[in-house]
Amino acid sequence: MPEAVVGAGTVRSKADAQAAAHAGARFAVSPGYTHAIGQACRDAGLALLPGVATGGEIMAACEDGFTQLKFFPAVQAGGVAMLRAWGGPFFDVSFCPTGGITLQNAPDFLALSNVVCVGGSWLVPSGTAEQGDWGRVTRLASETQKLRK
Repeated sequence: MPEAVVGAGTVRSKADAQAAAHAGARFAVSPGYTHAIGQACRDAGLALLPGVATGGEIMAACEDGFTQLKFFPAVQAGGVAMLRAWGGPFFDVSFCPTGGITLQNAPDFLALSNVVCVGGSWLVPSGTAEQGDWGRVTRLASETQKLRK
């Protein structure tokens, strides 16, 4: 798939960022945000979707120029209500909630004006790839596609 854009998840350190870039990733996703991880990804030439769960993390990420953020763990950290509350003070920030997102609750998140996408592990549940159950992945992908507006 030459047109695929490869990213790396759970990048937490400079070593992770360097390894991701070396492996061909073009972007990284982190579970939290520090100035160090932001700089490590910049140094490695990776775009970053930094994870946040608090107002302080949002402010730190914004100070470093990031305004598209991963909200993680979304459901456990306040879910739709938290994102709605952040819409006031962080009106210029958009979010990709992950963590506890399912096909059933994804529409609630996607209905928010500050949510641009959601992430979830429902598409390829644990063990599905190892078992080669591509029919299940295809069915779940078809269901997921229905989330598009």
